[in-house]
Amino acid sequence: METTGNLTFFAPELHVPNGTMQIDFYHRMGAKENFCFRNDDGSIHVAELDIDGAIFHIHETMRDALEPNSAGGVTAVIGLFVPDVKAFMQQAILAGAAEINPVTDHEYGYRQGMVKDPFGHYWQVQKKI
Repeated sequence: METTGNLTFFAPELHVPNGTMQIDFYHRMGAKENFCFRNDDGSIHVAELDIDGAIFHIHETMRDALEPNSAGGVTAVIGLFVPDVKAFMQQAILAGAAEINPVTDHEYGYRQGMVKDPFGHYWQVQKKI
C-alpha cells in the first residue's frame, strides 16, 4: 500500500459534470492545486487539491459514478477538520458555498458547520473542542 510519508489517509474524489472548465471555487476556498490534467477540449479530467495537507481530487464523472446535481442529492459528505471552523466557513461562503448548517458547538464535543459547494458537494467543517 502506497501512502504519503508514513501516514495513511483518505483523499476523497469529488465528481463534477463532464465538460467542467473551471474549479476556481476551490481555490477561493483556500485550496492549493497540486496538479490538473485537462481533456483535449480544455475541460477538467482530474485535479489534485490540498487544503493545509488535506488532499482531495476533482474528477469528471466516469463509469457509474454520479455528481450530486445529476444524482438529485448528496452523494457523500466531506468531513474537513480545521483549526478555526468559523473562519473557514466564512471563507467558503465568500467563495460561493451555501450555508447548510451554521457553526454550532455540539454536546458530543465537536464544533461543526456545513456548506454546499457550487457542484452540490456537502462539506462538514469541524473541530474537536
